[in-house]
Amino acid sequence: MEDLSGILKNHPFLKDLDENYLQQITSCASNVVFKENDIIFKEGDEAKSFYLIRSGKVALELNGREKGNVRILTIGSGQILGWSWIVSPYKWHFEAHALEDVNAIALDGKCLREKCEEDPKMGYEMIKRFTQILEQRLRSTRMQLLDVYGKS
Repeated sequence: MEDLSGILKNHPFLKDLDENYLQQITSCASNVVFKENDIIFKEGDEAKSFYLIRSGKVALELNGREKGNVRILTIGSGQILGWSWIVSPYKWHFEAHALEDVNAIALDGKCLREKCEEDPKMGYEMIKRFTQILEQRLRSTRMQLLDVYGKS
């Protein structure tokens, strides 16, 4: 069986995290594999987890109604997939599917929220890290919107 704490410790999102927090997070973690074209989550479904991508690529898409799904981001190795588990009402705002085989660590959102409630310092550390992810995603989406709706 693979030691998840070593994998978590080396993932860029959790790099330099306090060892005690890392142990708590490890208890919420499991290995997952998605095959090419697998739907990882759909918009509106309950957001139960988030994923630390180890290998492979994932398309994050927004339902453009009559235009169909519009890809807003491609996520790969070393990146995070999913933040909706941390924001009530814990529903996915996008759809994600595997563009190729994906190996990831799934972190149970409810488990992690409970641990963050029990240890507010750990919760604050996780919020700081996710805030950086949110800022990066907003910036990326802004650039894409400028590209789509920019002047001809």
